[in-house]
Amino acid sequence: MNDRILKAEATPREDDRAQMPHQDLRAKYDRLATLLVEMGGCVVACSGGVDSMLLASLAHGALPGRCLVVHAMSAAVPVEDTARVRAFAAGAGWQLRMVTTGEFDDEHYLSNPINRCYYCKSHLYESLVPLAKMVNDGDQGAVVLSGANLDDLAEYRPGLEAASQYGIRHPFVEAGLTKADIRAVCRWLSLPFAEIPASPCLASRIYTGTRVTPQRLAAVHFAEQSLKQTLGVQVIRCRLKADHMLVEIPAEDRWRVSEPVLGELRRDLLDRYPFILSLEADPEPYQPGRAFTELGHDQI
Repeated sequence: MNDRILKAEATPREDDRAQMPHQDLRAKYDRLATLLVEMGGCVVACSGGVDSMLLASLAHGALPGRCLVVHAMSAAVPVEDTARVRAFAAGAGWQLRMVTTGEFDDEHYLSNPINRCYYCKSHLYESLVPLAKMVNDGDQGAVVLSGANLDDLAEYRPGLEAASQYGIRHPFVEAGLTKADIRAVCRWLSLPFAEIPASPCLASRIYTGTRVTPQRLAAVHFAEQSLKQTLGVQVIRCRLKADHMLVEIPAEDRWRVSEPVLGELRRDLLDRYPFILSLEADPEPYQPGRAFTELGHDQI
């Protein structure tokens, strides 16, 4: 474990301070450190992305023996994210618990309304809140934490409503950290996940109104992993409108998505997932959150 990871009473070494990009970020980091220590005990919701991995790392260092990291497994969570959490937790000595949260038994979630994330997060937090009683030998003061950051507040995030209802705290928001700040802290601490690309849950690839099913999520994951391996790119989204798949990629990489590449994937995809009706390159370049639409599409 890198010796610059936050300890309850420690700060980074004096000779490391020059690596912090600017004083403002240093002040945010110090504020975050104080917030975590003062909590006394916590449960961290860790998806396997950069934000929640950093939060779990810092909370583990700040609250030794009083931090439980929880990762929810489902068909919507890429297997590589689960593997990342398991591997880092084992190396860092996290107290880790794997849970299933039941969203696939909820018709509200499966029908994929515009606020689908609200139902997903509600199931997650309903599972996590009771676990706080395990921390500090049942001390009710233990809190549940999410990796939401300041930038998330400016986006459409229905999961934040669920967090509010369950009393979830967002330390990065409270300390004023943005997405860029979180990346900078990860690099400063030389964390191995500092450069992994953003990758929301697989359900975010399903257009609003198209029903979420494990089979559709598996098809999305297969297509994205195949293209990443073939093209050597990290940012790619294979989104489903009903069962028509559209490949999104940043404008600078669109030349890589040639018809021969798509043709090969199309054959492999339809062989494994025959319900897919088509596979085409999206005429528009990659845009985060494109699958969230107000009107949605016919539910299937």
